[in-house]
Amino acid sequence: MKSLTALVCSMGLLVVSLAAGVGARALAAQDTGSVGATQDPAQIVQSVAQSFLKDLDANRTVYSKNPQRLREAVDRDVLPYFDVQYAARLVLARYWRTATPQQREQFVSAFENSLFANYGNALLGFQSSRLQVLPSRLAAGATNAIVRTTIRRDDGSTVSVNFALHQTPQGWKAWDVIVEGISYVKSFRDDFGAQIEQQGIDAVIQRLQRGEKPPAIANPGGAKTS
Repeated sequence: MKSLTALVCSMGLLVVSLAAGVGARALAAQDTGSVGATQDPAQIVQSVAQSFLKDLDANRTVYSKNPQRLREAVDRDVLPYFDVQYAARLVLARYWRTATPQQREQFVSAFENSLFANYGNALLGFQSSRLQVLPSRLAAGATNAIVRTTIRRDDGSTVSVNFALHQTPQGWKAWDVIVEGISYVKSFRDDFGAQIEQQGIDAVIQRLQRGEKPPAIANPGGAKTS
């Protein structure tokens, strides 16, 4: 059985990291349609999760033999509901403004490929019965929301996985995943920021190309393996 850490990261971090990469190329073309515009944040997470995990259950064998097909499914069913540009800019923070267009492109490409390489296979081990979206209340006029979910371990215990969303002209979109209190966007931003300050953005790009991750993300919350 794959580790719980890998299963959690495959459902959470994978979609955020891939969103950052796709955002540099195709944000303008993304449109969540009526789902993002009319449903509340919890309903969106529930709908997207059900659709994607149903497809994963039906095509697990195909995706295991052809990772590109899995990548296409993530692009089609999940990424339209993430504010990809916002996530990418938050990860690089002020360094996004000083990066050259070529560095931005190289960063998001390396970020995307690194995370898919690390967690793509783990996603294949995720079962739809493990995920539960918890009820939530949204205040009138709110433009930010946290949707709480849990992922069940093999021993019956659960891991908290929360999605941060905000209102956009296209409706509600997610921009971060918080696993056991650890924000993936913040973890990458803090870790990359220190290295960029000392060595420059090219050093971070090379690090991503080697598939390295911040320590906090390598084992979020000290998650046990299953």
